[in-house]
Amino acid sequence: MRLDVEGVSVETADGVRLVEDIRLAVGSGAFVGLVGPNGSGKSTLLRCVYRALRPACGVVRAGGDDVHALEPRAAARRLAALPQESPAEFDFTVAEVVAMGRMPHRGRTAADDGAVCAAAMERTGVARLAHRGFLGLSGGEKQRVLIARALAQQPEVLVLDEPTNHLDIAHQLQVLSLVRGSGLTVLAALHDLNLAAAYCDVLYVVAAGRVVASGPPHEVLRPELLAEVFGVRAHPVRHPETGAVRLLFDPLPPTP
Repeated sequence: MRLDVEGVSVETADGVRLVEDIRLAVGSGAFVGLVGPNGSGKSTLLRCVYRALRPACGVVRAGGDDVHALEPRAAARRLAALPQESPAEFDFTVAEVVAMGRMPHRGRTAADDGAVCAAAMERTGVARLAHRGFLGLSGGEKQRVLIARALAQQPEVLVLDEPTNHLDIAHQLQVLSLVRGSGLTVLAALHDLNLAAAYCDVLYVVAAGRVVASGPPHEVLRPELLAEVFGVRAHPVRHPETGAVRLLFDPLPPTP
């Protein structure tokens, strides 16, 4: 399913624009990354996409339909989200957390909810954790459980806000490989530019609430743009096996 963001702007109650006329497109089955400095508007934009925030103007479309005009359960059957923080007040088991993904389908389908959840847990490698409490899991385990819940939701679009935050490198690669292989249309905000270059088909660079560049990673991650947007000196190189662009960064001088 295609995802389109058409002229979306977000402003505070006192009229300050946080996001200004953002336009982007995620083709069906593509993995598109949002990159930019802290405070650039990436999370604000994603909150509009997964309906946690209504834009001041503009439209977010999934499969051609305005997601904010859809009935909540209908929207949840099209789109699943993993926000930066997913707090849980109660220590549900892993199986119970994953089963929450079936809520948009309750009373509508004859699908075996248990089988769908079991398949999602198997696919994400958390089946052995089914009876463990969610709050007692490691960060990487929690992320894989939340991805299992999203897969159990059976959406066509997946929205991720910093899915590799607080994870070690092995779990970062595990999570992004899992998402990349899901077959879903994916829009993700990512901090690590090298991970974004390795896994994303297209990158949108956001600065001060606006898109300042977009395209394949090797076209977007140019030294002059990185210097302007991130304030760093970078040297693009090619991975010897995959050919994907990689960035080597010069150390920043000490802060006076």
